[in-house]
Amino acid sequence: MRTLSLDALAIVKATAPALEKHGVAITTAMYRRLFGNSEIEALFDRAAQVSGEQPRRLAGAILAYAKNIDRLQNLGSTVERMVLRHVQTGVKAEHYPHVAAALLPAIREVLGDDVATDEVLAAWGEAYWMLADILITAEARAYESATAA
Repeated sequence: MRTLSLDALAIVKATAPALEKHGVAITTAMYRRLFGNSEIEALFDRAAQVSGEQPRRLAGAILAYAKNIDRLQNLGSTVERMVLRHVQTGVKAEHYPHVAAALLPAIREVLGDDVATDEVLAAWGEAYWMLADILITAEARAYESATAA
């Protein structure tokens, strides 16, 4: 499992206020980029996109992650819900690079180059992949359990 450098941890925590203010704009921009791939778009509930529910939910999850990046045990129930939803909708490990490729540019698009510097995006890249590894591992176990049942 990947770990986060101390510099990345500090940067992620320091950017939490910007995420709190602009999180929905970031996730909306991310989904717009992500849905350029019709296979991935098909995994998502269109009604939750149109209503704005999904971008709000994801923005809240990202903010909780940023605020608890040094206390991941606080996110147990949130991670469990994400894993369950991902398994229900067929999210697989191969989808995670697409999300990273949509999320990081969306952060820069919304926050601008002055805030979303290369250093900030690198820190968020580390943080994203650390969480992705946690989710991918838990989802693999969930898929195995479902297959065994």
